[in-house]
Amino acid sequence: MVRIYLITDRNVVPDVAGAVAAALSVLPIGTAAVQLREKDLPTGELLRLARILLPLCRSAKAPLLVNTDIEVVKEVRADGVHLPAGGMSVADARRALGPGALIGQSCHARNEVARAREEGADFAIFGPVWDTDGKKGQGMTALHLATKAAPIPVFAVGGVTPARARRAINAGAHGVACIHSVLGAPDPASAALEMWQAVSK
Repeated sequence: MVRIYLITDRNVVPDVAGAVAAALSVLPIGTAAVQLREKDLPTGELLRLARILLPLCRSAKAPLLVNTDIEVVKEVRADGVHLPAGGMSVADARRALGPGALIGQSCHARNEVARAREEGADFAIFGPVWDTDGKKGQGMTALHLATKAAPIPVFAVGGVTPARARRAINAGAHGVACIHSVLGAPDPASAALEMWQAVSK
């Protein structure tokens, strides 16, 4: 059961593959997923990175989702796609990828979570819950309401730390999504283990 959703960002984590490998190496099999979220990469470079990450993810039974790019998902046979709010609809992605693909969507309001579920999303990322990168966090009440909006897993994102991760779970989140606090940490393996201990208590 996936509880930790690792999001890549080369601007924060220069060695994406190394950080992903380190984090996955300490997490229980099947408890993490990886979102390849390199929006600025041309298709060829994105394909190259996806092909590097895919075997790392497969060995840890961690689904690999590619941000937005349906063609890259198909080319590398990734597990699915992650859709930003306001981008391609879940329904269109489902038609393109079929019933077996994983589809996640970023949501910023409880009605967006409900709509994502109605259109066929498998899970939602909700946030930011806490302040981050100049964005004001929506807080625990908003997270709690979002988790009740539809019967799909909701992952809290935005300013997540291990202590906050525990609070998110207590508020109804299925898991947490993060960049800086795990892959962007000086020691991604230790950070991943600490995050796992927080969400699995």
